[in-house]
Amino acid sequence: MKQQMSESRQKWSNILFAILTFLTFVAANAQLLEPVKWTSRIEKKSATNFILHFDATIEKDWHVYSQFTPEGGPLPMEFDFKNSKGNYKLVGKAIEGKYKTQYNEVFEVNEYYFESKAHIQQEISVTNPKLKTVEVVLDYQVCKTSCINGNEKFNFTIPAQLPTEAASAPVTPEMTADTAQTTAVPEVKPQPEIVTANTTQEAKAPEQKPAESKGLLTIFFLAFLGGFAALLTPCVFPMIPLTVSFFTKQSGTRSKGIANALFYAFSIIFIYVALGLAVTGIFGAEALNQLSTSVIFNVVFFVILVFFAISFLGAFEIVLPQSWANKVDQQAGKSGLIAIFFMALALAIVSFSCTGPIVGTLLVESASKGGIAPIVGMLGFSSAIALPFMLFALFPSWLNSLPKSGGWMNTVKVCLGFLELALAFKFLSNADLVLQLHLLEREVFIAIWIAIFGTWAMYLLGKITLAHDGPLGYISTGRLLMGVLVLTFTIYLIPGIWGAPLKLISAFPPPMEYSESPLGLGGETAAIAELPEGAKSGPHSLVVFDDYEKGLAYAKSVNKPVMLDFTGFACVNCRKMENNVWSDAKILPILRDEVVLISLYVDDKRPLPASEQTVTKDGDEIETIGDKWTEFMISKYQTNTQPLYVLIDLEGNNLNTVKPTISYVSVSEYESWLKQGLANFKK
Repeated sequence: MKQQMSESRQKWSNILFAILTFLTFVAANAQLLEPVKWTSRIEKKSATNFILHFDATIEKDWHVYSQFTPEGGPLPMEFDFKNSKGNYKLVGKAIEGKYKTQYNEVFEVNEYYFESKAHIQQEISVTNPKLKTVEVVLDYQVCKTSCINGNEKFNFTIPAQLPTEAASAPVTPEMTADTAQTTAVPEVKPQPEIVTANTTQEAKAPEQKPAESKGLLTIFFLAFLGGFAALLTPCVFPMIPLTVSFFTKQSGTRSKGIANALFYAFSIIFIYVALGLAVTGIFGAEALNQLSTSVIFNVVFFVILVFFAISFLGAFEIVLPQSWANKVDQQAGKSGLIAIFFMALALAIVSFSCTGPIVGTLLVESASKGGIAPIVGMLGFSSAIALPFMLFALFPSWLNSLPKSGGWMNTVKVCLGFLELALAFKFLSNADLVLQLHLLEREVFIAIWIAIFGTWAMYLLGKITLAHDGPLGYISTGRLLMGVLVLTFTIYLIPGIWGAPLKLISAFPPPMEYSESPLGLGGETAAIAELPEGAKSGPHSLVVFDDYEKGLAYAKSVNKPVMLDFTGFACVNCRKMENNVWSDAKILPILRDEVVLISLYVDDKRPLPASEQTVTKDGDEIETIGDKWTEFMISKYQTNTQPLYVLIDLEGNNLNTVKPTISYVSVSEYESWLKQGLANFKK
């Protein structure tokens, strides 16, 4: 009897132990958030073509970034099709359902993200009839007040006898978003112009603003200014009085002359808008955005703009074939509205040597924004060109107030050449940043701009003349004031070589950390030489380690606690904490003097040495540095969110007992957490 009771107690003891173990496991993993649930299916389109569907259900207040999120912003969704043997080919580009667009002030790009649901589909064409399964790995980032880098594996079984289904349109999930903020995406991706709006990753829902519409208005305005500049060139300006006089004299009546001039102006708009439409139609909005982040095309854009700039500086003229102009002139010699249209086309062709570089620059810049930006850009440019013809047709007496043609128009061309030359180096800088070649670092970029704008100032002040310039007896007041303005800007740039932030042009040069002297020259130069081995200069000139073992070893040598900073290159709230909390006068001294800071980037895509690559017990492959730190964070701290901050002692034990880790919080809460951990370290 006693033996039976003992066995019974042992049995219940084992059951209780199992329950406690289970509860402990659940509690330990409670922080492992999974706000996204993925499902997949395969659809047969033909005997060899199939459509892979990826669907996500996203928890409230979380959002997943689109695969089209621009480079330099949050981490975009990436599909890795395991097809090393070439068993199938991808057909076209991946198609996404509806997503939102909003400007991100931290990364200074428009971000694209899904809320509630996401749908992506990719068509494949099978080339190996023996293919049974298709393996796809998806990497993505989901954010709210913190960010999680997710990884999902899909295995699609190739159906053999499924009926062919129509695949003309994807099944896109319904979104509850405001239409002003929701972008319907078939095969293309719009990238509107950067505008000021709140980022989407605040703990409190930000105020929604129509970022895309504002971006297009910005493009229109800048293109309008470009068209106005083109008006002042020697190829266009002299045509205004000639053309308006022709309509007013040859049309018979004033009303008919006005009507003809208006039709002429609208024809100009139609021609240039058609050009923008052609660019969008040929390349596609998605492809245009990819051009903006492609190394090859950034280099190509650089070469094109330098070519245009040299043309404006007088080395040569860019002209369309003379036969085109002759054929158009023949049509323009006829009567009627068709003849007027061909007169407008003749203007576009004949003036191409002046307008071509401006149009090309505008197309390059607006095309990099994607969507209908090239169309909007050409609408703005052509409106500025057409406006004088409409106004002077309505008020012919104004023609008497027009300034006379002269050498000032060549000065306008040369000024545009200097501007295009400066803009060209922005594209070259983009390519250098992507490749991390450090060939065009911040100091070099600023030095080039100083040389360009300094030379421009000397030209305006009459110290330099070019081939097409006439004798300069004196400098006009307008030219003198312009020269002073450019010279002032040049002087403003000079401190940038020594580390000045240059906020007026912050969007153009490489960031401060991408320079020969990240801490600036002068007094802080010695600090760079004194960095401990394995450390680097981080935000606010803090000494930062990016390797756990090296940072911990240094902490032991100086007897300071360690603050682990689990972060990411594409983590918005990580940057916000660094910019808004770390910079606070109460926090920065603590991070600089009282702790050893180790920043571990969970989205670092650099591969680990082969000897360090492993597979976890759950089958996850640890292949990159980011994988290593992600696994470390999950296994040790049972969470997968960023930012994540942990204060540990020299043995790796948590110093904060009530709240061992902390994430996206206020300055006061962060300060209290730091001081509690430091007090525990000193006990």
